[in-house]
Amino acid sequence: MAKKAPHSNEADYVVVGSGSSGATIAGRLAQSGAKVIVLEAGKTDQKFLTKKPGMIGPMHAVPEIKRTVDWGYYSVPQKHILDRKMPVPRGKVLGGSSSINGMVYVRGNRANYDSWAAEGCTGWDADSVNAAYKRMEDYEGGADQFRGEGGPIRVTVNKTPQEGSLQFLQATADATGCEILDDYNGASQEGVGRMQQNAADGLRYSASRGYIHHLAPPTLEVQTQVLVTKVIIENGRATGVRVRDKDGSERTIRAGKEVILAAGFVGSAQILMLSGVGHAQHLKDHGIEVVSDLPVGDNLHDHMFHAMTFHATTSKMRGNARFFAKGVAKEVLRPGSTFLANSVFEVLAFLKTSQATTIPDLQLHLLPWSYVSPNQDEPIRHDVDPRPALTVLTTLIYPKSRGTLRLASADPTATPLIDPAYLAESADLDLLTEGSELVREIFSGKAFGGAIKDEIHPGRALQGSDLRQAILNRATSVYHGVGTCKMGVDETAVVNPDLTVRGVEGLRVCDASIMPSITGGNTNAPAIMIGERGADLVLGRG
Repeated sequence: MAKKAPHSNEADYVVVGSGSSGATIAGRLAQSGAKVIVLEAGKTDQKFLTKKPGMIGPMHAVPEIKRTVDWGYYSVPQKHILDRKMPVPRGKVLGGSSSINGMVYVRGNRANYDSWAAEGCTGWDADSVNAAYKRMEDYEGGADQFRGEGGPIRVTVNKTPQEGSLQFLQATADATGCEILDDYNGASQEGVGRMQQNAADGLRYSASRGYIHHLAPPTLEVQTQVLVTKVIIENGRATGVRVRDKDGSERTIRAGKEVILAAGFVGSAQILMLSGVGHAQHLKDHGIEVVSDLPVGDNLHDHMFHAMTFHATTSKMRGNARFFAKGVAKEVLRPGSTFLANSVFEVLAFLKTSQATTIPDLQLHLLPWSYVSPNQDEPIRHDVDPRPALTVLTTLIYPKSRGTLRLASADPTATPLIDPAYLAESADLDLLTEGSELVREIFSGKAFGGAIKDEIHPGRALQGSDLRQAILNRATSVYHGVGTCKMGVDETAVVNPDLTVRGVEGLRVCDASIMPSITGGNTNAPAIMIGERGADLVLGRG
């Protein structure tokens, strides 16, 4: 048997992290002919669990499965939500979090990007990012002014939605007067429509599938089970990284041109601080020599949802092991033939609350399953109600609360202190409460034809202040943390609009951590777009 070739220790570009942005920028840079090494601390994604879209359910519900692909992070106690420690799932696998997420494909609102540009982030306006989105998409609806086809990420709609999901479309339109949309990623986001997913032909289209496996540029080398411990910065310039291999040995990988951090809102901020880039006093407190005094780890914010589950006879899904086992058996025999060929979500709505200005500030995710109650904080297998059900994740998409990420120690294997400060601003709880009341109105609609029998969770007995109090124990992260390496042009910024780290040459950050403010909707597609834009900037196509 031939020996496996040893890892290379030098490339033009060293990309740290193979997730939504990392796989994308690595693939595009290698496609240009540059030699690229992409480093991933996790294992391969070429297994049924991460390839099959519908496995998102057991992947997050069964701790023994989850720990094989997830870092297992938790937040610090959240003082505004009953001191709960919240799970912070982050993909520890090739493809990063794009290999373990719900595949909900949302670009965000065009106004999000125009606001970035208005704050000085030139080149990040809606029209500029639209070009990157079009390049990355292979949308089943075809190309137009806003959509692309032929790109690495296939985007489809579930062809076999539950009857209850289609009823929810009409009920939402009836209750709010909103439009039923063909494409919420097109000209207008406001309304309700069937969810778009980055999945096709029974496969998850993670960033690694699109930009590493399918693009397969010959100058790209992927190294898995490699932990980056710090960026090497010499005379103000990043020249490479120190890494620890799975056997515990350490080595240096040199970058002839640039080091690019794409390890996500946790990893990129942590590595910067370990490398001497961050708040000076914080670094000194941990015995780390300061290279550049920057506000790394500030501006952390995230989406939150409140799950509401209704007994609905028009949904046939069951959240139990027997139902899943039957589905897996059928899917193995006939790939693409079962519910496992799709994400677990089926419908999205983008609506305005009383807090909204010009764009929707509330997102609803419809899930044709029962859901965990009251929360999923504990790392155990939670039971769900056995009845057929529809669950709506009532989602705050523009949180006013801001938190921090800090080092717990200078040990690169130590989990950092993750504090999103959930619901620190009372307006965030106001919105979740108002959104929950709106969901109840939707589910009382005639479009369901009597199929809604009961509100299982939290239960209609909880009204007013009681509902508001219950949300404190029920609200959960959507796992969309952003902002810890903020892009901008003032003193609150960590990176410039070209993603270069302030005060350090040869070093960029390219992932969701650079978002000045979070996008209106799920952040996976925006993170892939950031990878596309990052490649443009590195290659001078700005």
